Amino acid sequence: MSNIHPTAIISEGARIGDGTSIGAYSVVGPNVVLGKNNRVASHVVLEGHTTLGDDNVIFQFASVGAMPQDLKFHGEASTLTLGNRNIVREFVTIQPGTEGGGMKTTIGNSNLFMANSHIGHDAIIGNSNIFANSAALAGHVYVGNYVNVGGLSGIHQFVTLGDSCLLGAGSMVSNDVPPFCIGQGDRAKLAGVNVVGLERRGVSADEIRLVRAAYRDLFMGKGLLKERLEEARREYAASPIVMQLIEFVSASKRGVCSLRKKSPSSGDA
Repeated sequence: MSNIHPTAIISEGARIGDGTSIGAYSVVGPNVVLGKNNRVASHVVLEGHTTLGDDNVIFQFASVGAMPQDLKFHGEASTLTLGNRNIVREFVTIQPGTEGGGMKTTIGNSNLFMANSHIGHDAIIGNSNIFANSAALAGHVYVGNYVNVGGLSGIHQFVTLGDSCLLGAGSMVSNDVPPFCIGQGDRAKLAGVNVVGLERRGVSADEIRLVRAAYRDLFMGKGLLKERLEEARREYAASPIVMQLIEFVSASKRGVCSLRKKSPSSGDA
């Protein structure tokens, strides 16, 4: 059975799964669905057409599902969906979709949203990502898996963050960040390969060497990017992880971040 504090306000129509606890003075709206074994602390507001899976933890003063900060929003029944095992810390804001963006914000599993981080409307977020304190995602942002967004970073509308990329603290990101790459600065530029992140995922040393070689060929090589992409496709056709990097760069509509003029010593040398 669920464990609901007597001061919590649970609207008629809300569905609360077995084993879910809701703390003092929290508010759960009429179209909210909570799965099993979620832990909602005190003073949390869950609104809108919001669905949480199982084993999520929502800390005090978080706002999940409130209407998006979009002047074009006019009350449409857009949705917000979180998967399982996500951690939402203090003062985090996560907002649903809009009619202009597909009507849904979708978040996967095992993500950590640190205090004061913000996820804007119509975002699509994968699994096992970390958003550090005060990281802010604008609307329509796509985030892959195993992404680390540094504290105080800002992500522009419609930007895509590829798998296992890393953004340094304070990064202002206006272009796509390719998979496995490090981005930093204002406006963020590429500063090497996220070797540590790949190692933590269990990527082999041989595969990491190939990624680093492809990074140099794509972003440090001579000639047009189109030509470098074609050459890389031929050279790295047998490497799925490198092909993921190549296809991301090729498919980018906003264009990827450009290379820093001088990469730090921890970069892709």
